[in-house]
Amino acid sequence: MSARRDLTGRRLYLCTPDRPDLADFVAACIAGGVDVVQLREKHLEARALLARADLVGDVCRAHEVPFVLNDRPDLALAAGADGVHVGQDDAPVALARRILGPDAIVGLSTHGPDDLAGAASEDVTYISAGPVEPTPTKPGRPGTGLGYATVASTRASVPVFVTGGVTPERIPGLVAAGVRHFVVVRFLTGSPDPEAAARRLRDAIDTALGAGA
Repeated sequence: MSARRDLTGRRLYLCTPDRPDLADFVAACIAGGVDVVQLREKHLEARALLARADLVGDVCRAHEVPFVLNDRPDLALAAGADGVHVGQDDAPVALARRILGPDAIVGLSTHGPDDLAGAASEDVTYISAGPVEPTPTKPGRPGTGLGYATVASTRASVPVFVTGGVTPERIPGLVAAGVRHFVVVRFLTGSPDPEAAARRLRDAIDTALGAGA
């Protein structure tokens, strides 16, 4: 696996939908400390999604940040992405792995102990755990609570990126609970200054981890 595709030391994972300023937005978030990027767009047809994935991929490669596409291993392959993220009801991990190869990033969403147990037998690079709190990006899905984030982060054999309500104020408590990797959506996508917002998150993460919380 290339160094760019090793997520062990990566902490701040941006998950973003398409937006008019997509390339500039992603670049600003990376400048502020984001070190993994996922494009998650549910409403574009394949050709349009591929074009947007190409755009994000160019930005990420320029900054040596891994780029992951949501749901579509076929389009991830076509775009030259570093990998794909799939949910429990999306393309199976085994299929994504066959399409993208042994060195690609393949991430899997988990929402509870049963999902975590199932992920243990899958060839995944990382899992996500959550959302800790209910979020508009996952309508209808209840929050898992902090307990599941702790269980996943301490038991999984791969990096665990925790989702749902990640803000600078909540990061110390999450780190104290065992979380080491964070997925952020709204704190960055809703910010008028995404670089500064990303820097606030990154500073909070580095401070909490450095304090041994």
